[in-house]
Amino acid sequence: MSVVGIDLGFLNCYIAVARSGGIETIANEYSDRCTPACISLGSRTRAIGNAAKSQIVTNVRNTIHGFKKLHGRSFDDPIVQTERIRLPYELQKMPNGSAGVKIPSFFTDAERRSVMAAAQVAGLNCLRLMNETTAVALAYGIYKQDLPPLDEKPRNVIFIDMGHSAYQVSVCAFNKGKLKVLATTFDPYLGGRNFDEALVDYFCEEFKTKYKINVKENSRALLRLYQECEKLKKLMSANASDLPLNIECFMNDLDVSSKMNRAQFEQLCASLFTRVEPPLKAVMEQANLQREDISSIEIVGGATRIPAVKEQITKFFLKDISTTLNADEAVARGCALQCAILSPAFKVREFSITDLVPYSITLRWKTSFEDGTGECEVFCKNHPAPFSKVITFHKKEPFELEAFYTNLHEVPYPDPRIGSFTIQNVFPQSDGDSSKVKVKVRVNIHGIFSVASASVIEKQNVEGDHSDAPMETETSFKNESKDDVDKMQVDQEEGGHQKCHAEHTPEEEIDHTGTKTKSAPSDKQDRLNQTIKKGKVKSIDLPIQSSLCRQLGQDLLNSYIENEGKMIMQDKLEKERNDAKNAVEEYVYDFRDKLGTVYEKFITQEDLNKLSAILEDTENWLYEEGEDQPKQIYVDKLQELKKYGQPIQMRYMEHEERPKALNDLGKKIQLVMKVIEAYRNKDERYDHLDPADVEKVEKYISEAMSWLNSKMNAQNKLSLTQDPVVKVSEIVAKSKELDNFCNPIIYKPKPKVEVAEDKAKANSEHNGPMDGQSGTETKPDTTKDSSQHTKSSGEMEVD
Repeated sequence: MSVVGIDLGFLNCYIAVARSGGIETIANEYSDRCTPACISLGSRTRAIGNAAKSQIVTNVRNTIHGFKKLHGRSFDDPIVQTERIRLPYELQKMPNGSAGVKIPSFFTDAERRSVMAAAQVAGLNCLRLMNETTAVALAYGIYKQDLPPLDEKPRNVIFIDMGHSAYQVSVCAFNKGKLKVLATTFDPYLGGRNFDEALVDYFCEEFKTKYKINVKENSRALLRLYQECEKLKKLMSANASDLPLNIECFMNDLDVSSKMNRAQFEQLCASLFTRVEPPLKAVMEQANLQREDISSIEIVGGATRIPAVKEQITKFFLKDISTTLNADEAVARGCALQCAILSPAFKVREFSITDLVPYSITLRWKTSFEDGTGECEVFCKNHPAPFSKVITFHKKEPFELEAFYTNLHEVPYPDPRIGSFTIQNVFPQSDGDSSKVKVKVRVNIHGIFSVASASVIEKQNVEGDHSDAPMETETSFKNESKDDVDKMQVDQEEGGHQKCHAEHTPEEEIDHTGTKTKSAPSDKQDRLNQTIKKGKVKSIDLPIQSSLCRQLGQDLLNSYIENEGKMIMQDKLEKERNDAKNAVEEYVYDFRDKLGTVYEKFITQEDLNKLSAILEDTENWLYEEGEDQPKQIYVDKLQELKKYGQPIQMRYMEHEERPKALNDLGKKIQLVMKVIEAYRNKDERYDHLDPADVEKVEKYISEAMSWLNSKMNAQNKLSLTQDPVVKVSEIVAKSKELDNFCNPIIYKPKPKVEVAEDKAKANSEHNGPMDGQSGTETKPDTTKDSSQHTKSSGEMEVD
């Protein structure tokens, strides 16, 4: 099972894999760990990543990139319309109103659900959507060995991430085995591409004056200028001197050139650099921290490499910036670590993570008053997440809760609605009073809001025999206790290894007026006792009908999954077709080249002319009517060519390998003949051999020599253009046959002969002491030997 973390950026993406040796950022088929977030659509297939990026200029209208900001937005959204102006390809309005095709911390519910749906379409089991700055903080903190203990003051670290399209800042508190995000701020419309656009606008005006061309009217020329300006920006980060900008055949067959240095660039982008400080100031205010409370400042993201950006950060904090993290890969590595923590396949050091809610979430509902509404802020900005709350309503009929964001002024977003949730099957109590309805709202591990459950508390009066009282007590206790336990279990399930918020946050129960009641465990027990005295209650789960804003319907999502499967299969079939076509083309070029060199002596002139014509016709066919043919046509064409080429290739290979095979067989025959000759000369090494077996070997060798000589004589009479009389495989088989027949006979080992001394010793032991010797004298000193043996053995054990 693979455990991966994916950093899907606006411009590029990185994928990190959790393995037994740690976290590794993997490379793509181009051996590059950075893969462009780009897709190029062809008539038959798709190109993804590097292959797609190479087609941005040549296939402008069908190459999709820069789609990250389109997640979860409607086609009429002002942000989509703004992005639409920048994109060289067309966006089409879908039937459901969507704009089509790691996440930033400022993503809303609709955007998060859109990413989850995209992961589902891609066949990924998404364990968690993780805020980018939180992923960076995890990658930073999990390896730190010097973090303060839990009972000491935490270490506060600022994380700054400026990528290609967005700027995010968060402050995190670290203790040993614990990470808590204190606050996060952002500017979703400040990033590397803003600096690129400033350069593009500058050079467009210069070229308009200098060369009388309007670059923005030509989408291909504009894309090339964007690419060159991005390169120039990176060069200016490392060099302060004048740097040239040269583009050949830029537009209307014109070559354009210009130059710029870092000082000009900083002056040109001065208004952008002033936007770096406000999020830094805001995050410190929200976290109630001073500059002295910050122990380190970590920066990631490609745009943080710009010297002026670093200067603004240093100027605000009056501290040096740390660059210990990999600016490009830190997010992916943090996501992979979180995935490993949540996965049962890996054992990771215990590390709790407490994230936060980026926006305030409010619920609104209708009240019993005429045209009246009630509101309750269930989650404030920077509230810990994941988290659950229980809200109590007193209702006589089904009611609808509308959830929406209340501080989206930070991010221009025209529709603050999250969705509506209708609590059904609500009726008055038997005595006519309003029913007590408990609604559990939740922000889950992905940062997505939902109404998790709803239940009505039905009162049941105690009547008759008092023997039912113990049962009432048990039921009442179970109901209240179960609700509390469920609340804790939900937080634990959603947070993985995250600590349960009920451990350090008092339980909040909110009534329909919006009043919050904080209760300690002792208060809880008092309420349980009161419930026991009054009578028994029954909790009944209520159905909830959800209507989420810009939520993909399940039928539409299933159709996307089905279409993706079809496209994957089409890509596979197209790859096989292209491979078959390339095999034909490769065979034509390779064989034609060899016909003029190594194969020249193995084909007659007549056959050479005929085969050359066939190869030329095949080449012309490939670039004409054979340009777009089914896979089987190419397979058949290759087999047809091999019918002509294989005999020539076979004659060449036989000619090259035959001498070695003949030489090996000849050596083996000579070796066996030498053994036979030594046997005839009474060599003691072979005097144990059976004469009948030697006779068989001699006969076999005679036949083998006769076979070898006849084949060689017949082969020598043939020209190189004729098929060989004997193939190398036959010679090799004859050689193996010789080994199998002769070797067991000529290399038969001699029988073992007992040594005379062994016989004498055996006789001595059998007959006892010899004359003139006593048994005591001949007995060896076993005590001494045993002692030496024991000592030696002990020394070996020590070693």
